[in-house]
Amino acid sequence: MSPLQAALDEYLAARRALGHKLRLAGRLLQRFVAFAESSGATCITTEIALAWAMQPAKAQPAQWANRLAMVRRFARYCSAIDPRTIVPPTDLLPHRYRRPSSPYIYRDEEIIRLIDAAKRLPSTIGLRPQTYAALFGLYAATGMRCNEPLRLDRGDADLVNGVLTVRDTKFGKSRYVPLHPSTQHALQAYAACRSHLCPNPVSPSFFLSERGTRLTEWAVRWTFVKLSREIGLRGADDSHGPRLHDLRHRLAIVTLLRWYHDGVDVERHLPELSTYLGHAHITDTYWYLTATPELLHSALLRVEQSAEQESKS
Repeated sequence: MSPLQAALDEYLAARRALGHKLRLAGRLLQRFVAFAESSGATCITTEIALAWAMQPAKAQPAQWANRLAMVRRFARYCSAIDPRTIVPPTDLLPHRYRRPSSPYIYRDEEIIRLIDAAKRLPSTIGLRPQTYAALFGLYAATGMRCNEPLRLDRGDADLVNGVLTVRDTKFGKSRYVPLHPSTQHALQAYAACRSHLCPNPVSPSFFLSERGTRLTEWAVRWTFVKLSREIGLRGADDSHGPRLHDLRHRLAIVTLLRWYHDGVDVERHLPELSTYLGHAHITDTYWYLTATPELLHSALLRVEQSAEQESKS
């Protein structure tokens, strides 16, 4: 084992012992070490870090910056055990990911078209269309993150009481996701179909591929883009357009709009929505108020009405 690989193993073990998952970072840093060693490097330098970070060439600058930041953190660790290590300066690739200014809000008919298209997916045993139709419906109904339903095991889905248990999610937290009766019934129907078509799966996953294995996030995203082009949400060659994650945005925004229209005290109930979505900070939920013109207008109207009522009292 090379000294650089040994340092990476120690670095990942130390940070994971502190509670960091480092799933993506771990995979990428393994690739960085392989890249450095294939280039003849025995320690981290700014040149080798930058050369690796700026791959692939067509990636967004924010992605390059994120890759370099991973190497920089690893380099800081290595600098304590190998004085030859050079930590890349922080002003290299200073790009950062920025949220889209306005999320795409799916119309009901677009979600129906997406699910109908999923039901027409080619299949050898009939399970694939059922899996993707149920999965996309769950995204729309609950606003779960892309990988959360994929990590559900059958034991995490209480379809009698209508509650999903989402374990060890983005911020290391777990939460319960109550289901609307219609969603509960749809998942019950899928579970019955899955058990009939794939009675002996190799994975405990709730959502199964036709091989009885857990779905990968890559396969789900690829299928979503394929179907999006098929139903006209994206052009045939578009690399950008409405995203799977926008179904999560839709759930949050539709909920907030309904609360405003129904006269609900949004400020009081916003923490409930934040908890349901699994946000680490309530400010992540507040973002929807400024990112959506209709929501911002509703919020301003509520403030004006409150101010008017106070002036009359």
